[in-house]
Amino acid sequence: MGLCGQKRSKRTFSDHVATLQHLSSIANRIFMNGKSRSSCIFTQQGRKGINQDAMIVWEDFTVDDVTFCGVFDGHGPHGHLVARRVRDALPLKLLSFLNSCQTKEVAPSGAGCDGDLKCDGAEAEKDSLIEDQISSSWRDVFLKSFKAMDKELRSHPNLDCFCSGSTAVTIVKQGSNLFMGNIGDSRAIMGSKDSNDSLVAIQLTVDLKPDLPREAERIKRCKGRVFALQDEPEVPRVWLPFDDAPGLAMARAFGDFCLKDYGVISVPEFSHRTLTDRDQFIVMASDGVWDVLSNEEVVEAVSTAPSRASSARIIVESAAREWKLKYPTSKMDDCAVVCLFLDGKMDAESDYDDQGYSSVTVHSNHSGAVMESDDGQNSEPSFQRNMTVRSSEESDSFRRLPVEAITTVGTVLTEDQNWSGLEGVTRVNSIVQLPRFSE
Repeated sequence: MGLCGQKRSKRTFSDHVATLQHLSSIANRIFMNGKSRSSCIFTQQGRKGINQDAMIVWEDFTVDDVTFCGVFDGHGPHGHLVARRVRDALPLKLLSFLNSCQTKEVAPSGAGCDGDLKCDGAEAEKDSLIEDQISSSWRDVFLKSFKAMDKELRSHPNLDCFCSGSTAVTIVKQGSNLFMGNIGDSRAIMGSKDSNDSLVAIQLTVDLKPDLPREAERIKRCKGRVFALQDEPEVPRVWLPFDDAPGLAMARAFGDFCLKDYGVISVPEFSHRTLTDRDQFIVMASDGVWDVLSNEEVVEAVSTAPSRASSARIIVESAAREWKLKYPTSKMDDCAVVCLFLDGKMDAESDYDDQGYSSVTVHSNHSGAVMESDDGQNSEPSFQRNMTVRSSEESDSFRRLPVEAITTVGTVLTEDQNWSGLEGVTRVNSIVQLPRFSE
């Protein structure tokens, strides 16, 4: 997208609309195990039932050198459906609001959106001002898109999101700029070289847990409650003011409308980062990975993978091993990983074929993994997710731990901080399924 009011790019929004009827057939959009020109993605079902994770990489998202990436972790009885719906619909809403920004009339100074991130001004001060305007415009696009996505879920005629929802960690890479929007506890990190040319991990997003002071404060202001159950004191959850339910293990999410009046929100935490030549790759993953692997271990797994195309699979396999070693009595969570290589390069085709993968889209060969059909819908397995609902007898037997008793974490993310995932416990993101209350 060019400067608002200037000549539009060669690929217009209407061009995208013409292809949206066949999302799954778009050549530069992958959403199943496989690779693209500059990325690889992989997901594996855990041991809790149907795989509720979803992921996407969409290259040439608006114009050349623009890529959209996302990882979505569903929870609740219909979490897998919510995650897939967000995966498919959220990028389209971003496109829609980008188009609105593009066609909006602006002042002659050129204030507004800049999809190519180019400007005619030569002065550094003017460049900085335009970059600030670009970041502000992208922030507005992300905020509006996430709001519209949640509104769509609330009114969806065939998808009950009352006690189901999804996280979303999303990135738009546009030239040397990253624009990020995040809700929930999925995470994005970056592998970058330091001054000694050593590969280091840089965390790009914060895990938005209920025990973050700013999140807990908002929830309590809205009469929601935050505490951990006695049998899992390291898992703070959000509860209704009048009942020990549903026990959501995150402070922001799509869906979960039973808690939207009590402090849980779908407003993304937005950030903008300018890439440098030292930045090598980005890894986005659901919390099934971060519960058992540190940022540094994930970066190490990518850097030592036999090929770039196998990086996402290597991370998932490493996480699966760690679940078995660290928590042998726990049920492994679903894992989904996106690896985006910032130089835009991938292995030679033969390197990928030698590993037994197809060149574009690959189905998981893992036992019990959920396949997705050509129309983008997963074929449902014969079993249901078995860890979403805890019986009332079990719930009543747990005593509460106040949020004050939970170790708090800082609210500002710095490059050398490692916001670890929950120390592996068998848990679900929401404990109790509530009946849908009538008005």
